[in-house]
Amino acid sequence: MRTANMIKSTSPSWSSGLTPAQFRKYNRLSEQMAFYHSLLRSKWDELYAGTAPDARSPSPSHLIRVGQEFCTHLKGHHDIEEAFWFPALGKKMESFRPGHFATEQHKEMHKGLDVLMPYLDECRRGERELRRVEVRGIMDSFREVLWTHLDEEARELGAENMRRYWSLEEMDMFPF
Repeated sequence: MRTANMIKSTSPSWSSGLTPAQFRKYNRLSEQMAFYHSLLRSKWDELYAGTAPDARSPSPSHLIRVGQEFCTHLKGHHDIEEAFWFPALGKKMESFRPGHFATEQHKEMHKGLDVLMPYLDECRRGERELRRVEVRGIMDSFREVLWTHLDEEARELGAENMRRYWSLEEMDMFPF
């Protein structure tokens, strides 16, 4: 399913001088990232909706599971990016080097994950009662940086930006 954000972030501008085939090649990583980001957005939205003040569903056990899935997926996504994507991209693109936007935003998001994951684990084990307002408060602590990052990262990997750093041949060499 394509979201409005995916379409916006990957829409071609043929006035740029790229052929459709060249655009697709340069935009490939942005499309991949937008796909994974759409999964994270969907899981976030499901969890966030379940923490609304008047929410009576989903059940606490379902909400805990959704929250743990979100945390695991986001952490795994970041681990892959930091191990494979960022080192390769950072060879030419400053924004993917340590200390720049991508890694710094990850650090900020993980401050929230480092609170949310143990909270949900304690709830799952019955050591504390799930309080939707608490989950929402934790989520709000990193919501802005998460959504900003999801948009900026896909935009950084868009065709117009990638062609500034990489040749078409180099785009084929990425192992992801």
